[in-house]
Amino acid sequence: MLIDDFLTYIRCELNYSAHTVLSYKTDLEQWQDWATNGKNNEFNPLDITISDIRQWILHLSADEKCSARTLRRKATALRSFYKYLMRQGLINHNPASDLILAKPGKPLPTFIRPLETRQLFDSGFDHHSFIDTRDRLLLLMLYTTGIRRAEIIDLKDINVDTSRCELKVSGKRNKERIVPFGDELKEIIDLYRELRKQETIATPECFFVRPGGLPLYPMMVERIVRNTLLGQVHTPVLSPHVLRHSCATDLLNNGAEITAVQQLLGHTTLRTTQVYTHLTYRELKQNYQLAHPRAQKKGGHHGS
Repeated sequence: MLIDDFLTYIRCELNYSAHTVLSYKTDLEQWQDWATNGKNNEFNPLDITISDIRQWILHLSADEKCSARTLRRKATALRSFYKYLMRQGLINHNPASDLILAKPGKPLPTFIRPLETRQLFDSGFDHHSFIDTRDRLLLLMLYTTGIRRAEIIDLKDINVDTSRCELKVSGKRNKERIVPFGDELKEIIDLYRELRKQETIATPECFFVRPGGLPLYPMMVERIVRNTLLGQVHTPVLSPHVLRHSCATDLLNNGAEITAVQQLLGHTTLRTTQVYTHLTYRELKQNYQLAHPRAQKKGGHHGS
């Protein structure tokens, strides 16, 4: 059987993973079952046209309610299968190669609403506690500068300049950028450094440390952020990246130029930053629909 031969080929010669082979097997058997109305002995993959494949995809989308991601996976399985048949000299054209599917939409980044961030950072903390001060500073720096988790872990003490109110951040592919910050962050940095002296023998290389001077690690930062945000904000995700998203969204909502936000976040292309314009537009639309007296159709007649 041609499907079995194909599965053996991708498993033994192309070294596809067992998971991929099983996925392709499921997709191709589903395709075979649909193409023959459940009568597998009548299946002849050599007689298939692009029209047949499009009808199957339409059936999966409309009747089976398959997601765009699932449809693309099934289409990939078909393309690979018919490419194999071409390699075997059984067909001259790959009917699945003409199939064009929409890319699965990426979910918009999660962000914290401005009222919640104000309440979060206006709440008090123990100014005499090294841990409490460090954790407040960690979250405030993530939110006010938009730097990434890895960047805040690798941030060097020498690169935190309170006289200029600037951070020198080493981003992806070791690209350095200068990130400004405000007076609120400066005050907590000064307080943190004073408390840190009591916890460490000498000034550590890394800016953020544990008691004793060892640097933070990724899961520790995740835990600090999650535990602080839990119960304080209403977002499905509680992570350092949510604070980065919130920083970008709030900047754009308050009139920052998109190119400035791109530079601040360290995005290589403007396209990456533009996702936040969708967020701000969504926020604008929601506010408009809630606030404008003519945004929603109401019962009764409209006249005057």
